[in-house]
Amino acid sequence: MTKADLINEISVKSGIDKIAVQTVVESMMKVVKTSIQNKESVYLRGFGSFIPKKRAQKTGRIISKNEAIIIPEHYIPAFKPAKTFMERVKNSIAKLEKEKQV
Repeated sequence: MTKADLINEISVKSGIDKIAVQTVVESMMKVVKTSIQNKESVYLRGFGSFIPKKRAQKTGRIISKNEAIIIPEHYIPAFKPAKTFMERVKNSIAKLEKEKQV
């Protein structure tokens, strides 16, 4: 599903104009990005958390030069799904796979 598909789906299900939905979706994405850039987490109960995840310093290799380099510690954006969300996905996929076998 793309962002356009998401906007269309929300518009159809809620009856809200696509332009209004697009503004809300883009605003939400902007707030999440800004929060993570400021090392803040965004918690959405029942869905999950967008968090800045710290990666430790490590040694990497440039294979073409056969040279070791040090990759400094840094942060990456990460998503941690809520437990209830994970269980729903797990159960629904298991159900779909079971139906395919029959």
